[in-house]
Amino acid sequence: TRIIISGFPDLKGETLLDKRRYASENPDVDRVRKWLMLEPRGHQGMYGAILIKETELTRTGEADIGVLFCHNEGYSTMCGHATIALGRFLIDTHDLDIFPQRPFLLEQPTNDNENDNDKTPIRVTTLRIHAPCGVVTVTVPLPIISTTPTGDSNPNSNSNSNSNSTSESNMTRIPNATYLKPIRFKSIQLDISYGGAFYALVSSSELGFDPSFLNPPNSLGELEEAASILRDLLNQSPEAKKAFTHPSEPDLGFLYGITIIDSDSDPGFKSDQNPVENSKTISWICFFGTDSHSHSHSHSHSGSQIDRSPTGSCVSAHVPLSIERNKLQMGEWCTYESFLTKQYPGNGFRGRAVERIENDGRYYYIVEVEGHAYYTGSASFVPPEEGIDEMGNGFMLGLRS
Repeated sequence: TRIIISGFPDLKGETLLDKRRYASENPDVDRVRKWLMLEPRGHQGMYGAILIKETELTRTGEADIGVLFCHNEGYSTMCGHATIALGRFLIDTHDLDIFPQRPFLLEQPTNDNENDNDKTPIRVTTLRIHAPCGVVTVTVPLPIISTTPTGDSNPNSNSNSNSNSTSESNMTRIPNATYLKPIRFKSIQLDISYGGAFYALVSSSELGFDPSFLNPPNSLGELEEAASILRDLLNQSPEAKKAFTHPSEPDLGFLYGITIIDSDSDPGFKSDQNPVENSKTISWICFFGTDSHSHSHSHSHSGSQIDRSPTGSCVSAHVPLSIERNKLQMGEWCTYESFLTKQYPGNGFRGRAVERIENDGRYYYIVEVEGHAYYTGSASFVPPEEGIDEMGNGFMLGLRS
């Protein structure tokens, strides 16, 4: 995650969602996002976090700082891996120009240290980040004695009170009348769930792929094409669109990601084509794609972007589905791996439901997502020379990742 601490244009608006809308609709502002995220300064898979020191919720004391997430096509409503990165950075910094509320954060001991056999208490600091989807509570462990930045051995976790899935599974059959390749079946069974953003989750075998999508003959290009076809079908289906309509915030009501789950690993999405055994580790790949149907939605998607991380907000969307199907229990951890983290042990995320709330006869869940954050460097970027360096304004090759 590229954390933008200064230099981004001032954003007008009373609320954080107003500021997000202003950034998206104002070309002079959005061009800064483009040259920060795209080549030659970034790349197709770049993700950014723009710090917003004051929002309507920081003014009322409900949050400590705000953030807008951005990527290669616009501004998302939630990002789990960026939130984990922000937690570590904001606790480590003591620069009041960056984080004015830092001195007011309190440290406290906790015994919730599963990796410590003698249960030695560790200290944690909790902060509240106002994201477009709501307030995310982030807990960051601190070393007992250290002269280095925090969190070297302990994972950060975040719990999002608005990152909940409904108790309904939203099982949807979408006819594929044209039988487009690479999708190999004429109907697809999937779930649409909310975790700070709406995701469509589908097993690899449901799409006709080999159960383990990391194995040949499957390729990222084929998976990406299938995700793109599926996104178009969902956005054209009035019934499916009802499932990703937000009840109170129109700006949050769009399909953000298509997640293809390794059907060999998934306990919650047994496919008609390939039933699988129960498991506590899930591997998947998440695609963020462009919806060109309307301006209000198109700025919220990232064109053909593949998430390198296990997609924390999708973890928040998936955990409640598994609980509703008796694949997980309340408080039970499940490990999530992306196509990339699966190759690097210890870099996956863990998710569990920590609270269930009933409202109007439906259950909503508060999900905790846990992962590690590491520093890679710091940089200052120079804007492109106006009228001279057109390439410096940002470009994307548009090749398959």
